[in-house]
Amino acid sequence: MNFVAMDFETANGRGSSACSLALALVENNQITDTFYTLINPQQEFHYRNIAIHHIRPADVQQAPTFDQIWPHIKQLFNLNNLIAAHNAHFDIRVLRQTLAMYQIKAPAYQAIDTVRTSRRFYPQMPNHKLNTVAKLLNISLQHHHHALDDTIACAEILIKTSEQYGEQSIKKMTKIVS
Repeated sequence: MNFVAMDFETANGRGSSACSLALALVENNQITDTFYTLINPQQEFHYRNIAIHHIRPADVQQAPTFDQIWPHIKQLFNLNNLIAAHNAHFDIRVLRQTLAMYQIKAPAYQAIDTVRTSRRFYPQMPNHKLNTVAKLLNISLQHHHHALDDTIACAEILIKTSEQYGEQSIKKMTKIVS
Protein backbone atom coordinates (compact mmCIF):
# COMPACT_ATOMS: atom_id res chain seq x y z
CA MET A 1 0.00 0.00 0.00
CA ASN A 2 0.96 3.61 -0.54
CA PHE A 3 -0.35 6.25 1.85
CA VAL A 4 0.56 9.06 4.23
CA ALA A 5 -0.09 8.63 7.96
CA MET A 6 -0.85 11.80 9.93
CA ASP A 7 -1.19 12.84 13.57
CA PHE A 8 -1.80 16.19 15.24
CA GLU A 9 -1.57 17.26 18.86
CA THR A 10 -3.48 20.34 20.01
CA ALA A 11 -2.85 23.05 22.58
CA ASN A 12 -6.44 23.18 23.81
CA GLY A 13 -9.90 21.89 22.94
CA ARG A 14 -10.19 23.91 19.73
CA GLY A 15 -9.43 22.17 16.48
CA SER A 16 -7.50 25.20 15.29
CA SER A 17 -4.88 24.86 18.05
CA ALA A 18 -2.46 22.43 16.36
CA CYS A 19 0.82 22.44 18.30
CA SER A 20 2.55 19.51 16.59
CA LEU A 21 2.20 17.51 13.41
CA ALA A 22 3.80 14.36 12.12
CA LEU A 23 3.52 12.63 8.76
CA ALA A 24 4.88 9.29 7.58
CA LEU A 25 5.15 8.49 3.88
CA VAL A 26 4.50 4.83 3.11
CA GLU A 27 5.44 3.32 -0.25
CA ASN A 28 4.87 -0.37 -0.99
CA ASN A 29 4.13 -1.05 2.69
CA GLN A 30 7.41 0.54 3.84
CA ILE A 31 7.81 3.81 5.74
CA THR A 32 10.13 5.73 3.43
CA ASP A 33 10.11 9.18 5.03
CA THR A 34 8.83 10.99 8.11
CA PHE A 35 8.17 14.61 8.98
CA TYR A 36 7.70 16.10 12.44
CA THR A 37 7.34 19.66 13.60
CA LEU A 38 6.18 21.62 16.57
CA ILE A 39 3.70 24.34 15.62
CA ASN A 40 3.10 27.69 17.27
CA PRO A 41 -0.70 27.62 17.55
CA GLN A 42 -0.87 31.30 18.49
CA GLN A 43 -3.35 30.24 21.18
CA GLU A 44 -3.27 29.41 24.85
CA PHE A 45 -2.47 25.92 26.10
CA HIS A 46 -4.83 24.05 28.36
CA TYR A 47 -3.31 22.10 31.24
CA ARG A 48 -5.20 18.92 30.21
CA ASN A 49 -3.61 18.95 26.77
CA ILE A 50 -0.15 19.56 28.24
CA ALA A 51 -0.69 16.61 30.58
CA ILE A 52 -1.42 14.39 27.57
CA HIS A 53 1.36 15.34 25.15
CA HIS A 54 3.79 17.31 27.38
CA ILE A 55 4.18 20.14 24.87
CA ARG A 56 4.34 23.48 26.67
CA PRO A 57 3.99 27.06 25.40
CA ALA A 58 7.76 27.62 25.75
CA ASP A 59 8.39 24.62 23.47
CA VAL A 60 6.55 26.23 20.54
CA GLN A 61 7.54 29.85 21.06
CA GLN A 62 10.07 29.76 18.20
CA ALA A 63 8.19 27.13 16.14
CA PRO A 64 6.63 27.99 12.78
CA THR A 65 2.93 28.69 12.50
CA PHE A 66 0.83 26.29 10.45
CA ASP A 67 0.54 28.67 7.50
CA GLN A 68 4.36 28.57 7.28
CA ILE A 69 4.37 24.74 7.27
CA TRP A 70 1.48 24.18 4.85
CA PRO A 71 3.34 25.10 1.61
CA HIS A 72 5.85 22.31 2.34
CA ILE A 73 3.26 19.56 2.88
CA LYS A 74 0.15 20.54 0.92
CA GLN A 75 1.15 18.46 -2.12
CA LEU A 76 0.51 15.33 -0.02
CA PHE A 77 -3.16 16.21 0.43
CA ASN A 78 -4.81 15.38 -2.89
CA LEU A 79 -7.23 12.84 -4.31
CA ASN A 80 -4.36 10.62 -5.49
CA ASN A 81 -3.00 10.17 -1.96
CA LEU A 82 -4.58 8.24 0.86
CA ILE A 83 -4.23 9.92 4.27
CA ALA A 84 -4.41 7.59 7.28
CA ALA A 85 -4.97 8.60 10.88
CA HIS A 86 -5.98 6.85 14.08
CA ASN A 87 -9.27 8.50 15.04
CA ALA A 88 -9.18 10.34 11.73
CA HIS A 89 -12.19 12.48 12.62
CA PHE A 90 -10.00 14.34 15.14
CA ASP A 91 -7.04 14.88 12.79
CA ILE A 92 -9.24 15.87 9.85
CA ARG A 93 -11.04 18.39 12.08
CA VAL A 94 -7.71 19.83 13.26
CA LEU A 95 -6.45 20.16 9.69
CA ARG A 96 -9.66 21.79 8.47
CA GLN A 97 -9.99 24.21 11.37
CA THR A 98 -6.32 25.16 11.34
CA LEU A 99 -6.45 25.84 7.60
CA ALA A 100 -9.64 27.87 8.10
CA MET A 101 -7.95 29.95 10.81
CA TYR A 102 -5.40 31.03 8.19
CA GLN A 103 -8.05 31.37 5.48
CA ILE A 104 -6.48 28.57 3.44
CA LYS A 105 -8.83 26.47 1.32
CA ALA A 106 -9.01 22.88 2.56
CA PRO A 107 -8.03 20.32 -0.09
CA ALA A 108 -9.98 17.23 -1.12
CA TYR A 109 -8.25 13.94 -0.36
CA GLN A 110 -8.93 10.31 0.47
CA ALA A 111 -8.85 9.34 4.15
CA ILE A 112 -8.92 6.15 6.16
CA ASP A 113 -9.33 5.76 9.90
CA THR A 114 -7.28 3.02 11.56
CA VAL A 115 -9.74 2.98 14.47
CA ARG A 116 -12.40 1.86 11.97
CA THR A 117 -10.09 -0.65 10.30
CA SER A 118 -9.07 -2.12 13.65
CA ARG A 119 -12.73 -2.44 14.71
CA ARG A 120 -13.55 -4.23 11.46
CA PHE A 121 -10.55 -6.53 11.20
CA TYR A 122 -9.74 -7.03 14.90
CA PRO A 123 -13.12 -6.99 16.68
CA GLN A 124 -11.79 -9.16 19.51
CA MET A 125 -9.62 -6.33 20.88
CA PRO A 126 -10.73 -4.96 24.26
CA ASN A 127 -10.69 -1.42 22.79
CA HIS A 128 -9.31 0.26 19.70
CA LYS A 129 -7.13 2.96 21.24
CA LEU A 130 -3.84 3.43 19.43
CA ASN A 131 -1.69 2.05 22.24
CA THR A 132 -3.93 -1.03 22.63
CA VAL A 133 -4.02 -1.83 18.91
CA ALA A 134 -0.26 -1.30 18.61
CA LYS A 135 0.47 -3.57 21.57
CA LEU A 136 -1.81 -6.36 20.38
CA LEU A 137 -0.29 -6.22 16.87
CA ASN A 138 3.27 -6.20 18.30
CA ILE A 139 3.97 -2.69 17.04
CA SER A 140 6.35 -0.52 19.00
CA LEU A 141 4.88 2.72 20.36
CA GLN A 142 7.62 4.58 22.21
CA HIS A 143 5.78 7.66 23.50
CA HIS A 144 2.01 7.62 23.11
CA HIS A 145 0.71 11.13 22.25
CA HIS A 146 3.97 12.18 20.66
CA ALA A 147 2.83 12.96 17.11
CA LEU A 148 5.72 11.21 15.36
CA ASP A 149 5.53 8.03 17.43
CA ASP A 150 1.74 7.94 17.01
CA THR A 151 2.05 8.49 13.25
CA ILE A 152 4.55 5.68 12.85
CA ALA A 153 2.35 3.34 14.91
CA CYS A 154 -0.69 4.29 12.79
CA ALA A 155 1.27 3.59 9.61
CA GLU A 156 2.45 0.23 10.90
CA ILE A 157 -1.09 -0.72 11.95
CA LEU A 158 -2.38 -0.07 8.43
CA ILE A 159 0.60 -1.84 6.87
CA LYS A 160 0.08 -4.92 9.05
CA THR A 161 -3.67 -4.92 8.42
CA SER A 162 -3.18 -4.67 4.65
CA GLU A 163 -0.65 -7.50 4.73
CA GLN A 164 -3.08 -9.71 6.66
CA TYR A 165 -6.35 -8.82 4.91
CA GLY A 166 -5.33 -7.36 1.55
CA GLU A 167 -5.10 -3.86 0.18
CA GLN A 168 -8.48 -4.07 -1.56
CA SER A 169 -10.24 -4.90 1.73
CA ILE A 170 -8.64 -1.84 3.29
CA LYS A 171 -9.32 0.52 0.38
CA LYS A 172 -13.06 -0.22 0.64
CA MET A 173 -12.97 1.74 3.90
CA THR A 174 -11.63 4.99 2.43
CA LYS A 175 -13.67 8.19 2.31
CA ILE A 176 -13.26 11.36 0.29
CA VAL A 177 -12.71 14.40 2.50
CA SER A 178 -13.38 17.81 1.01
